[in-house]
Amino acid sequence: MNYEGVLVGIATFLIIGIFHPITIKAEYYWGVKCWWFFLILGIAGIAASLFIENTVVSILCGVFSFSSFWTIKELFEQQERVKKGWFPENPKRKKKTPKE
Repeated sequence: MNYEGVLVGIATFLIIGIFHPITIKAEYYWGVKCWWFFLILGIAGIAASLFIENTVVSILCGVFSFSSFWTIKELFEQQERVKKGWFPENPKRKKKTPKE
């Protein structure tokens, strides 16, 4: 029997599941200014995926990298969810005041 597909499916589910709370916490503590960190993670994941010979590990690096890219989009959407009051705002983080 070939268990690689099941392994990749479970690992993909876990990677995506782990990125969800990471997105929420990252936006809470740092706001959207940490998007570049996820860009670097994504690029590193793609590079690793291209050079790793093991197919399963290469696939998982690709899933990780595109989950990192998706997190960039989700950070900005999370910021909007916070503005709507769906998630708590970090009271310790400085708010940008509009210049008049």
